[in-house]
Amino acid sequence: MTDLDLDSDESIRDPAGYFGARRTDGPVQWSERQRAWVVLDHAEVGDAFRETETLSADRITALERVARDRPAAFMKVVDLLRGWMVFRDPPAHTRLRDPMRNVFTPRRVGDMHDLVAEVVDDVVGGLPADGFEVRRDFGSPLPALVIAAILGVEREDRAKFQAWSDDLATIVFSAQPSATEPARAISATEEFSAFFGDLIDRERENPGDSLLSTLVAEADDELTAMELVGACTLVLFGGHETTASLLTNTVGVLLERPGLMAWWRAHPEADATAIEEFLRVVGPARTMFRKAAVDHQRGGASVKAGQTVAICIAAANHDESMIADPGRIDLTRDPNPHYAFGWGLHHCVGSHLARLEAQLAMRALFNRFAVLEPVGVVPPVTGTVLGYAREPMVVGAGWTGDAQPPDCAHRWSSAAGVAAEHPGENQDQDGAEHRAEEAAAGRLESVPGERVESGATHQRADHAQPDGPDTAQPAVAGYDHPGQHPDNEATDQP
Repeated sequence: MTDLDLDSDESIRDPAGYFGARRTDGPVQWSERQRAWVVLDHAEVGDAFRETETLSADRITALERVARDRPAAFMKVVDLLRGWMVFRDPPAHTRLRDPMRNVFTPRRVGDMHDLVAEVVDDVVGGLPADGFEVRRDFGSPLPALVIAAILGVEREDRAKFQAWSDDLATIVFSAQPSATEPARAISATEEFSAFFGDLIDRERENPGDSLLSTLVAEADDELTAMELVGACTLVLFGGHETTASLLTNTVGVLLERPGLMAWWRAHPEADATAIEEFLRVVGPARTMFRKAAVDHQRGGASVKAGQTVAICIAAANHDESMIADPGRIDLTRDPNPHYAFGWGLHHCVGSHLARLEAQLAMRALFNRFAVLEPVGVVPPVTGTVLGYAREPMVVGAGWTGDAQPPDCAHRWSSAAGVAAEHPGENQDQDGAEHRAEEAAAGRLESVPGERVESGATHQRADHAQPDGPDTAQPAVAGYDHPGQHPDNEATDQP
């Protein structure tokens, strides 16, 4: 068997098959490609997320080393990122986290419903019926405008802080920050410091009811001025990138599978569970990294202090020991114990907001357009060790064929896209006939109750399912299982 590689196309497009085969060699394995111990098992991933004494999330120490060989101004970047609790261990993490405790609670996010809905309606209502690019026109601006609104930032400033975010991302999302050009990150840090510094002063002088005002009040004397600016940029990054990625990749899956989209469109009561399924299938993160703080045993492997540990969310979300038939997509799965938002101390503090945005955004998209179909061939899912991605996708109006709502469970082949999981039972109906069709445009048009054979390009199967519940799900769904606990307020992963 070849070396375990989290960057491989197979691990991205067929995680159920790839990681299922790899797990036969153990739950924790060494990857020469990533130079890291990779955690592949659902239970081991949960343990790794919870352990903060043996596994460190600290990235500031490494950035301080990088700063020694950079211009003096680069230390401003490091100082800004000191305010990112996701890069810190306790006790610094605890001090940075505490002001956030009352900012993104389920109750607080529920109070944001109307504001978020207004932004969603504005963005979706402005999409032209004759064609739009999914990420540029929908996935990216929508969460950015939501964050701007809840922070109390003027709409016209969104483009500016989006550009600054892109520049700071050259350091934040770099696997080798020492190899990156520092000028863009330095410039972005200076811009963010001035921009949020002014907003923070405004909120102190004239407190309002915005999220920023709450954060400033909660922080009070707990955070330094730069740490508070850092916390604001973390909210911006976490609130934008995670939801933009989720929305873009969700639409990509639906464009490949019009039958799946038709079923979801006809079943608004499934909005909450559908979003959970897409969080599991194409969630915002595939892997999160830690450093071993001490020598220890993990999943039968001897991990040495200083070695890198890759907590593979994609593998855990397709672990057949936890999820029956993990190669299926089922929009009614419940419970759905994915780790899309991490878990434990660094669980995403904005997960409730991301769920609310995604549910409102997808339902608004269905309501705005009677039909959504791709202009040209849908680009296949791609990605890196960190997350999933799609090349630009243009969507237009029009429909070919009958829009009969099919069932909601679909299997992906390795060539078609990322597989999904279900922790419950297999719901295939007895006597279902299985057939595969290839679409002329390089994707499949599915037929309810049919399954494809493995190995064909861009295939999926449809399985007859019982209808979903008649009662609509709440805007923010909460579940008592890892990755989705609604009361986990002391968490922070963006």
